Amino acid sequence: MADHLASRLANMNPFSKSGSDEDEDVGGRIGADTIGGGGRHNRMADRAKDELRVSHALRSFLVEEQVLSEEDAGLDKDEPGDALRRLLSRASFTAPEALLDRSHPLPEYFISSSHNTYLVAHQLYGTSSASAYETALRTGSRCVEIDAWDNAEDEDEPKVTHGYTLVSHVPFRDVCETIRDVFDEELSAAAGDSGYAVAPIMVSLENHCGEHGQLRLVDIMKEVFGDRLLSEAVRHAGHREQEGTGGHVRLADLGPRITVIVEYRIPGEADDSDFNSSDESNPEEEAREARKAYEESKKEGGPASTIIIPELAELGVYAQSVKPTDNSWYDPGQLINGPHHHLINVSESGLSKHLPACAVPISRHNAHHLMRVYPKGTRIGSSNLKPVAFWGVGAQLCALNWQTFSTSNQLNDALFNGSEGYVLKPAALRADGDGNIGTGRKKRLRLHVAGATDIPLDEDREAESIKPYLTCNLYSPCSIDGDTPKRKTAPFKHHRLAALHHGENPPATDPVWSDGEPLEWVYEDNELVFLRMLIKGEDAAWVRNPMFAVAAVRLLYAVPGWSFIRMMDMKGRETKCTVLVCFEIEDAEEGSGAV
Repeated sequence: MADHLASRLANMNPFSKSGSDEDEDVGGRIGADTIGGGGRHNRMADRAKDELRVSHALRSFLVEEQVLSEEDAGLDKDEPGDALRRLLSRASFTAPEALLDRSHPLPEYFISSSHNTYLVAHQLYGTSSASAYETALRTGSRCVEIDAWDNAEDEDEPKVTHGYTLVSHVPFRDVCETIRDVFDEELSAAAGDSGYAVAPIMVSLENHCGEHGQLRLVDIMKEVFGDRLLSEAVRHAGHREQEGTGGHVRLADLGPRITVIVEYRIPGEADDSDFNSSDESNPEEEAREARKAYEESKKEGGPASTIIIPELAELGVYAQSVKPTDNSWYDPGQLINGPHHHLINVSESGLSKHLPACAVPISRHNAHHLMRVYPKGTRIGSSNLKPVAFWGVGAQLCALNWQTFSTSNQLNDALFNGSEGYVLKPAALRADGDGNIGTGRKKRLRLHVAGATDIPLDEDREAESIKPYLTCNLYSPCSIDGDTPKRKTAPFKHHRLAALHHGENPPATDPVWSDGEPLEWVYEDNELVFLRMLIKGEDAAWVRNPMFAVAAVRLLYAVPGWSFIRMMDMKGRETKCTVLVCFEIEDAEEGSGAV
């Protein structure tokens, strides 16, 4: 069977690409030097601020706008003055302290989450690596996924891999040791920083092991994690929680622990894959072939993973993953035959079938129970689900493929920027809310764009060859059919004959876009609106416009006045590039159509 599957997959094109994603959605490979992810201890708000530069043209602009005096702007100096440096270093577009409060029940938080964390590339023939867990955790993920399988070569050492594919495997023990080591580094950092408290790490365990393999999973986790592992309820004996009747644990009560999400099998539960889901558009042949091989393998006697042994089940203290057999979990709102602390584990396409018609009852369910949404099976190239719509119904864990810094990862970075991977949900999506993220009111966003400094270029591109512009998309859970309206500035062109040009004439890597009208959107007011800003270059009509730098902002975090946005490159790495913008948000007039 394995040889037959290998021959099928060997004939696949490893460079095939789905045409469903826009070119702009594709990011570069995430690596050890990536910072995009949102964790406060990773982002270091003051890091390398002394290295930032502001072009003379933008300093002149700040003087013209009366934001700074000529002296404060340092027009006659090479380096920015103190006032300009304070403006550069101002913490902006990060989660406010009120949303970092840990006193609420766990289901009332969004949790930064990764999917198939062990993979560093393709879902069918990529590489598994324990170091991928280090990368995900360091870039802000607080929930990582482990797919555990029996190891025919050593039954006492289960392996981590993507089953029935050509993906390589890594020992389960190595993965646990990597998670432990990162966790210990965080504890050490917190000991020397009173403003940093380690947040819990959640391990989403996808078990494919037989009984002996499951026992070994438990033994290895207890051995490697030790007292870091949450193995019993944190509240005292006799509390209602011990009887399974109390409310959910508070985030603060969990403390710095490693907690496990364990599967709970309901008789007749939904299939754990959606490769053949009828609502998929243009599923790739590779996905259909892999699914067929998977089904054939089960008929021939796949792993006995239908029963979770008690020793493993006990580790799912606050999260037991279920795939419901019906809609009772949100209608009428009581999961039949399910555990008290259940977590609804559903694919993006499986959940989308219920939206938007059932958005409010689903949101009300998610105010009290956890939900994890994972990418549909046809995303074999490690593309990503679009999380904003699922955040809009209160899904705490939108599990993203963490291989590339795509648009979805950029939006995830915007939501969790300035946090430790846990951000309080909007009041409407919490226990006392009505479950409706929308307000019915209209808002108008005007984005005033001044310009950028130090646009990063690839080594093979000359600064004189680019005509940079800023393109922006607005993302909202209340948008119609998932529309993300785009606005962009005109391309900037450096005048080579500077003597014939009046005024500032900065190089193309320091463009000024302030001559145009502000970029404008009208949208339905809600707390989960994001703006993604991308610096591109206008190339010849037959060439794909290059992407240079990117950042996303949650509008709720936007600060008044002119601000510098620190841009990342397309791999999520820190750059010296900043964009000077001003957000102006106001009520829109009646009759204004939302976009």
